[in-house]
Amino acid sequence: MTLEARARDALTRPGGWLDRVGDDWVVRAGPDRRRRAVLRLTPDVVLSIQREPGLAPRAEGGWRLSGCAAEGAPGRLVETILKVDPDGRDSQLLVNRGESPIAWLARRKGADGKPYLSSIEVAAAERLREAFECAAMGGRVTMDWSGVPRDGAARGPRGLPAASLARQQIRRALEDVGPGLREVLEQVCLYGSAIQAAERSLGLPSRSGKVRLKLALERLARHYRMI
Repeated sequence: MTLEARARDALTRPGGWLDRVGDDWVVRAGPDRRRRAVLRLTPDVVLSIQREPGLAPRAEGGWRLSGCAAEGAPGRLVETILKVDPDGRDSQLLVNRGESPIAWLARRKGADGKPYLSSIEVAAAERLREAFECAAMGGRVTMDWSGVPRDGAARGPRGLPAASLARQQIRRALEDVGPGLREVLEQVCLYGSAIQAAERSLGLPSRSGKVRLKLALERLARHYRMI
């Protein structure tokens, strides 16, 4: 049996669902994330399952096979697109084709009846996400930005590649956001995790992730001099 067939079989069983851990996709057989995953999938297998029969986001985080998707729930559905690098070379890039958690939150209203996220905060999140996608074109992107050069000096006659510049921009932005806030920003804005999933992953109290994310986006907007 192929990996795809095994994945489909596992996802059709009661309690089966798809989870994302960093850059990895795994199939779980129950709600407890501490238990070992049933399967580890490649992006190609996830893409195939997304196309047929499709994936629907779970309220608890992650995805299940499509059936009756929750209206308006955020999802992160992977798709491979072809992009052209600044030097003219073709590159493949995995992008989100589902509604992002940021877009989902932007449609929600706070206690005052106003949108929970301002247009400036959403724009700041989109700018950081665009830098992340550019950085991903240069190879595997993880949540460890410590290896990024800390100076803006050019490397060679043509200067830094676009992906390297993007990594510098991300590192500086996350440093300005600061510890305690940058972690939820990484999980939700860069990796497309639902707020509830980010809270569990980071060990945060329930309902605190949304507050931290808004504070992080405010600092991010200041970093970009939008406010």
